[in-house]
Amino acid sequence: MSRHEVEIIALHVSPTHALEGRPQDGPRPDPVAVQRDHVEVRAGLGLVGDRYFNHKAHRNAAVTIFAAESLEALHLDPAPDPHAVRRNIVLRGFPVDSLVRQQFTLDGIRFQGHRAANPCAWMDVVVAPGAFRGLRGHGGVRCVPLDDGILRLGPAVLETSPADQVLAEA
Repeated sequence: MSRHEVEIIALHVSPTHALEGRPQDGPRPDPVAVQRDHVEVRAGLGLVGDRYFNHKAHRNAAVTIFAAESLEALHLDPAPDPHAVRRNIVLRGFPVDSLVRQQFTLDGIRFQGHRAANPCAWMDVVVAPGAFRGLRGHGGVRCVPLDDGILRLGPAVLETSPADQVLAEA
């Protein structure tokens, strides 16, 4: 395993889907605060309280992890809030998009990366015009947790498996 010092800069748990319908109509308001200082991770299920927790259609995509550097690469002024992308976990310090089909560990919790999290047209509304196009190929990774645990904002350790342990395409 390769060890990487990272920082968890945003945690997002939403019981509802705020980005439904037409982007020009704007997002629905969240019924509760979605920003967290910690999240409870459950193996095979996702993040407790999130809309995709134990959702059969999203079993292999229950948690989405995103790299803060992807937002920074847009060179927006002012810099967008990392919560705007509505990804569950936003990290700084590692190219998250490389975790597709990889098993990795974040602060002692193993995850199986599955597919890329492609941005949608909503990014032009909630981040900035042009963000949808700018985030293509850099929208993060959808994954499933393999262990229970708690993740907290702040410094963390990301461990990645050797390249020969990549999950075969299903």
